Amino acid sequence: MNIGFAEIKMKAVPVADYINGLEEPFKEKFLGRKLSYQLDQEAIEKLKACVDSYAVIVFSAGWCKDCAKHVPVLALINEATGLEVRVFGGLKKDALAQGVKWRIPPSPPEVETFHVEAIPLIIVVDREGRELGRIIENPKHQPTLEQELFDIITFGPR
Repeated sequence: MNIGFAEIKMKAVPVADYINGLEEPFKEKFLGRKLSYQLDQEAIEKLKACVDSYAVIVFSAGWCKDCAKHVPVLALINEATGLEVRVFGGLKKDALAQGVKWRIPPSPPEVETFHVEAIPLIIVVDREGRELGRIIENPKHQPTLEQELFDIITFGPR
């Protein structure tokens, strides 16, 4: 999938703005995770060397337990490395429409463009917006999110 990164930047918000804009009690949970998480410094040093060419797009919702676990870590990674992290937030399930996963609005229409089935959906893209890989809900191949991001940047999708 190739959606221009400039377009993504216009529509999605920086990860820090997303977390700060959450309503309680969600904001408290996200900030608590951010304060308690210790980054893998070895992975962070590796990421620092390559972040200028890549960015991360995240689909999230305040009510999502896995989002509260991983989006704050992405904020820490952003702060520690400069890796740009942009968030499409406010996703809401649509229980009334058969065959439709997300209610648009409030969910952004990009949930369809990016074929979002579960959240958080963390997509690594190059600066042209080409997708290199994605993490759905939790890292699958590495013990930490920062290690998995580095693997995607280095080796591509698995």
